[in-house]
Amino acid sequence: MGYTLCVIGCGTMGIAIISGVIDSLQSKDRARSFPKWESHTPGTSTPAVDIESDPSLPSYFIACVTREESARKLGHTFAALGGFGSQVQILVSENVQAAQHADVIILCCKPQQVSSILTEAGMADALEGKLVISILAGVTISQLTALVSPSTKVVRAMPNTPCRIREGMTVVSNLPQSSHADLDRTTILNIFSSIGRCRFLDEKHFDACTALSGSGPAFACIFLEAMADGGVMMGLPRAEALELASQTLQGAARMALQPGAHPAQIKDSVTTPGGCTIAGLLAMEDGKVRSTIARAIQVATERASELGQPSTKK
Repeated sequence: MGYTLCVIGCGTMGIAIISGVIDSLQSKDRARSFPKWESHTPGTSTPAVDIESDPSLPSYFIACVTREESARKLGHTFAALGGFGSQVQILVSENVQAAQHADVIILCCKPQQVSSILTEAGMADALEGKLVISILAGVTISQLTALVSPSTKVVRAMPNTPCRIREGMTVVSNLPQSSHADLDRTTILNIFSSIGRCRFLDEKHFDACTALSGSGPAFACIFLEAMADGGVMMGLPRAEALELASQTLQGAARMALQPGAHPAQIKDSVTTPGGCTIAGLLAMEDGKVRSTIARAIQVATERASELGQPSTKK
């Protein structure tokens, strides 16, 4: 059987994570029921994935909230997923009980609540030897490990807003050394790959990741809005201008993610001598767009580094 996944503080991001994992599991289940033939090797099929026997895939889910109203809403949300969704157990103010029955625990609460949650009577024992994944901005691994027993494996994860539509980017801190490190790594990848891309990095990079991928959607939307505004200024209807700008950025991003691709290469392939693209690029260079964006990442990183520090205000 698979493991039990628990989300403590199951708000917007917690819902996105559980929903993404459930959808991924159900997609695997459908693929097992209807084998997909490999196009590049006629006569062979994709090996079926046995969800129930794979220890890196969850088979049971627990969602923890603090209010009955939130629990009711979660019940409707998960029931709409069908299959595993109707089996999600929703607990109200019973974090310790949930942790006792779980194998992997994701902390999705507010950063200021984590201390009271982890120091609740019985929580340290409930988390012994288990994998705890924190998505709390600004709360370091050292701060978390000080609140749990030494046997608890603690990692940080930084998912971003597009995880809600399963197009997110999640950065996960490197795992502590243990006999189960490979299984833990696969488990984490299965969770966060279901809501987008996942990458492991040292914790020292997390402030920059918070700025780049965490705040990045806001920065990208400023650029997107500016492109659409330019289209409107030149006579395009607002809705069409926004659609063109959005799809253009999405397409360019997907091209940049292709193996061997680079943004400069894509830019140069569009830029013809004496054309409209080079004229627009030079206008942006005059406005210092490139350095302004880079400085925004720098400033946001510096601010991120302050979030987990004690307040100095008196």
